[in-house]
Amino acid sequence: MTRVILGPFNRVEGDLEVQLTVRDGRVHEAHVTAPMYRGFERMLLGHAPLDALTIVPRICGICSVSQTVAAAQALAQACQVQMPPNGQWATQLMLACENLADHLTHFYVFFMPDFTRAVYAHRPWVDEARRRFGALAGHPGAGGAHNRAALAVRARWFELVGTLGGKWPHTGAIMPGGSSRALTGSERVRLRMRMREMRAFLQDTLFGGALEDVAALDSLLALRAWCQQHPDSDLAFFMTLADDTALAELGRGPDHYLSHGAYPVDDGCLSWPRGVWHAASTQPEPLHALHITEDTRHAWYSDPPGGKALHPMDGHTLPDADKPGAYSWNKAPRLNGQVIQTGALARQLVAGHPLLHDVTRRHGGTVLARVLARLLEMARIVPLMEHGLDRIEPDAPFHRPHSLPQQAEGVGLIEAARGALGHWLRIDDAKLSHYQIIAPTSWNFSPRDAHGVPGALEAALVGAPMDEPTSSDAPADSVAVQHIVRSFDPCMVCTVH
Repeated sequence: MTRVILGPFNRVEGDLEVQLTVRDGRVHEAHVTAPMYRGFERMLLGHAPLDALTIVPRICGICSVSQTVAAAQALAQACQVQMPPNGQWATQLMLACENLADHLTHFYVFFMPDFTRAVYAHRPWVDEARRRFGALAGHPGAGGAHNRAALAVRARWFELVGTLGGKWPHTGAIMPGGSSRALTGSERVRLRMRMREMRAFLQDTLFGGALEDVAALDSLLALRAWCQQHPDSDLAFFMTLADDTALAELGRGPDHYLSHGAYPVDDGCLSWPRGVWHAASTQPEPLHALHITEDTRHAWYSDPPGGKALHPMDGHTLPDADKPGAYSWNKAPRLNGQVIQTGALARQLVAGHPLLHDVTRRHGGTVLARVLARLLEMARIVPLMEHGLDRIEPDAPFHRPHSLPQQAEGVGLIEAARGALGHWLRIDDAKLSHYQIIAPTSWNFSPRDAHGVPGALEAALVGAPMDEPTSSDAPADSVAVQHIVRSFDPCMVCTVH
């Protein structure tokens, strides 16, 4: 056996290192390391509660709305205030806008460029892959034509958050009682134009047809028929590459999935449910958030007395950089002691989407399933946002006044693009006395727990093939490992917050 260290990974938000033990050309064991500590949970202590809405968006530049919405939800619970419908719609539209943009960026900038690597130089599709998804370098003819178009429409897409929230990233408009910025009738017209532009790009370039028809695909067979009918679409091209590189058999993660539920509003029109899905189940199970714990055995944090994994409302973040046996600044979240996979795939399995149920029934939660889930969500999010924008009443209130308590607790459980995000806070003497965060990548990229059970990515990497070295001094690498890591789309800065 040999030991290989891969990292830092490019096209990843933050620092990531993967240590692999290789046997017979395949990964035998993996340890995933988050090598950076930031300490936002410590920074928040002693602050006025509303300061969290200014501090937590700075955890990440690409997930800032998600962090703000989770904090606002936790504070709203502490304040016992309910957003008016306009405030709910505005908040959820901003969150959906950010999540869709993350999905778009993941596909065109983070994931698909790996198919232009030298290891694929002799595949019949590589020239077309480079034309569509090559690195964005130099003049327009240098490749990446579809990447460029996606980034252009993404830049204009964020005008939604700029209009609804005043600016992006780090909008200050999202509050426990709703949104501090009302939407005018003329602004709504401009936002409809941006939604039409995104719809046109997705329908013309990514899918080749109507979003509603893509969202209605109910099986892998139906998806393949769609690709035959729309052969020039990026979805069809992706499926060609996926078949040729066996993505359906690569990187199977744990068969336990968690979703906090997405886009909740009073009338339920813009909502994917909360729950837990097990591969052997026929129906999703309720999520009991009190069963969430964080294990610190292999993380660079002081263990609680007795080494017991604690619920986030009881846990602490106490750095211990010299701790024996630790190898990551990421804790190990567990649900009922089980390793969990979270993200778009989990959301759609809990929501009962038949296409993803068919894919996972056939192949499990592999690279193919995770990428398809994010593509499917883009087709589902835009129509939901169009409906939500129409539900806003410009003359109705967007915010409900509230007072801050001297003592209270609050929990904010939402879905960011990469999966389940949770904020747990406590207020004492009108100050934040406790704050804990579990980000989606905390779940997916966790280290081993006290029982030695590997995290989701650590388990998914086992069996991945290593590339043959191109020369005696070539560094060890594996495009399969790259595909698996990117299919989870890590946001390491959120993980180590």
